[in-house]
Amino acid sequence: MYRHILVPTDGTPLSAAAVKKAMSLARSVGAKVTALTVVHRLPVLGLGGSYAYMDEFWRDAHGEADRRLGEAEEEAKRDGVSCDVVKVEDRQPYEAIIEAAEARGCDLIVMASHGRRGLSALVIGSETLKVLTYSKLPVLVYR
Repeated sequence: MYRHILVPTDGTPLSAAAVKKAMSLARSVGAKVTALTVVHRLPVLGLGGSYAYMDEFWRDAHGEADRRLGEAEEEAKRDGVSCDVVKVEDRQPYEAIIEAAEARGCDLIVMASHGRRGLSALVIGSETLKVLTYSKLPVLVYR
């Protein structure tokens, strides 16, 4: 069965529920978990004073990422599951998810899907769909 599960979290309630399900699955099969959050590295555009707020933006983004990972660690402790946490910056979160899973020897990715359909799925995109499309590892989608 599975030995090492990667669970990405973006801080949404559905993602938090996927973390809980991943921890429960890991406990039942005796797997360890790596919880991952990706700080989306945005291209910086602007002139002059607009850069003054970037330090605050990055501080807040990293603080939020640390909070999400802390919640995943707490969930793992409650379930008695071994859990590492990883925070990365990337412009393409789906690539960071796949790369982290491969680099850490994971054999399953568990992630949430927000279930966007139609135009909103095309405009907003779906990191889950991209992971499903490009990952060579199995992906369990929680909805």
